[in-house]
Amino acid sequence: MSRLHLHFEPTSGIAGDMAVAALVDAGVPAAVVRGAVEAMGVRGLRVAFGRRKRGAYVGRSFDVSWPGRPRKARATVTPAGHHHDHDGDHHHHDQAHDHRDYAEIKRLLKRARLDADVRALAGDVFARIAEVEAELHGMRVDRVAFHEVGAYDSIADVVGVAAAIVHLAPASIGSLPPVVGTGVVRTAHGPVPVPAPATAALLASAEIPIRAEGAGELTTPTGAAILAAVVDDFGPLPPLVPRAIGYGAGTKELADRANVLRVTLGEPLGVPDAAPAGEVVLVEANVDDMSPQLVGPLYDALFAAGAVDVWSAPILMKKGRPALLVSALATPAMLAPVERAFFVHSTTLGLRRRALERLVLARSFAAVATPYGKVRVKLSALDGEILGAQPEFEDCRRLAARAGVPTREVHAAAAAAARGLLPRRAGRVRG
Repeated sequence: MSRLHLHFEPTSGIAGDMAVAALVDAGVPAAVVRGAVEAMGVRGLRVAFGRRKRGAYVGRSFDVSWPGRPRKARATVTPAGHHHDHDGDHHHHDQAHDHRDYAEIKRLLKRARLDADVRALAGDVFARIAEVEAELHGMRVDRVAFHEVGAYDSIADVVGVAAAIVHLAPASIGSLPPVVGTGVVRTAHGPVPVPAPATAALLASAEIPIRAEGAGELTTPTGAAILAAVVDDFGPLPPLVPRAIGYGAGTKELADRANVLRVTLGEPLGVPDAAPAGEVVLVEANVDDMSPQLVGPLYDALFAAGAVDVWSAPILMKKGRPALLVSALATPAMLAPVERAFFVHSTTLGLRRRALERLVLARSFAAVATPYGKVRVKLSALDGEILGAQPEFEDCRRLAARAGVPTREVHAAAAAAARGLLPRRAGRVRG
């Protein structure tokens, strides 16, 4: 399974227990997680897997228990009385008997009979949490305390996820932008906005794009730290053949969505293209005093400056003057050089700009064989399902010139070969 791509889909957020449960539901043996947790040597710490209905869906649950705590109840009540299912309620506390500090968790990890990769990944997740907490509360990293409840849950969740991912050994890991929730949560330190400070810091440190939807706290610090530690790329599910799908159920029942985390394991088709930007800025100008010969060089300059797309359309301005509307799309990061290229390479004295949201399909590149040679094909997919396979025109033109045949012949041969990459759908053939 090591050639597979693993994709998290946190449309109801992500917590540590949901991640462990989803990975086991997708096929990781429960014994892999149980063995890693036992290897930590925390007396009385027990884990179990069950089934839990959330909304219209049944998902797997990951239940952690220890002496004095019933297995089923994962929710905790903070001193402020807020019913709260943080799986990592990591705050400084003075009573030594009811917390474990980060230094102790490091010692537990070092002593545990764990696979070296599991130890390293779990250590990375814990380090990320401890570092942001230390920064937030102004203390030394080793003194960051995991409350008793948070400590047991966090050890089981973090070590469990690390063992599950190392067992799968996926070739790549992706995720949709996590839904973080909205509103305010009450904590031991008083009310804080969602995402809670530690979660926000973890997401920001890894430059993770987020979606602020749903009521309450949906992404926890442990969930954010797991994504920060393991995900290579945030974006839609790439073109793939699904091999396994798992659902991890959260502890809360949500009013507007099923509280489940889905993970998909699939065999990637082709080499994934970089996830396109979801937000772009439209920059445009009306140009009525520039030679049409200069439009080509303006296009070239805008693309060279980093524009995502460039186009123009004829318009009529005041007094019936013919003009061109020249438009360019740029990511926020490339906006300044694109605007500069507009001013340097056209006669316009001003630009209009408008921020836009884009919904884009995931893309990957594969190669198909034709009688004229290999042609690259761009595959597009929605939720992993391939919707289109388009031959690269420049490849077709190059091979056509070499073979002395019309480009359309090579293109037709490549398009026919590319259709073999599309899934066969029932009902496609009409009578």
